[in-house]
Amino acid sequence: MMGEKIIVVGSSTGGTEALKIFLSGMPERCPAILISQHMPELFTKSFAERLDSLCAMQVKEAEHHEDIVAGRVYLAPGHSHLLLERVAGKYRTALSREPPVNRHRPSVEVLFHSAAKQLGANAIGVMLTGMGKDGATAMLEMKQAGAYNFAQDEASCVVFGMPREAIALGAVDEIVPLPRMAERVLARLALAR
Repeated sequence: MMGEKIIVVGSSTGGTEALKIFLSGMPERCPAILISQHMPELFTKSFAERLDSLCAMQVKEAEHHEDIVAGRVYLAPGHSHLLLERVAGKYRTALSREPPVNRHRPSVEVLFHSAAKQLGANAIGVMLTGMGKDGATAMLEMKQAGAYNFAQDEASCVVFGMPREAIALGAVDEIVPLPRMAERVLARLALAR
């Protein structure tokens, strides 16, 4: 798994629909995707199941200490931050009940910070629609660590808060309309092979 790309996604308001559109465009054989979507605890499991039924990739609610494998999507549960760990040459998930960051748990900031630290240039960041600024600072850390980052464009966002903040910090390499996000990420992955 080391050296393989991993995609990390942050979303909030409008994110459930945006994730459906983005993930529907991703093929079954695709690098692993980790998602931090602001969502109450009671809804993340059923949301993951619904996405799983709509997408070629296998979508599940992330559990603590799962090996991260290609072709799978790991959605942060509503009660925990989602992070990555490196153990014996492999990546795995880690869940944390640490206090909310930017008023959120799961927080995009925590996931992206973890990606910057553990993955460096093997990360691809995607910031989708959302209110506030959660994840922007850590997305800049990702870019500085060598990651390539995408943000959803204003016209296709329900709320342009999170993408706008990341763009304003200079954390974003490409600004893309939601309907083309999967296509652009896949094009980037093809370049990186």
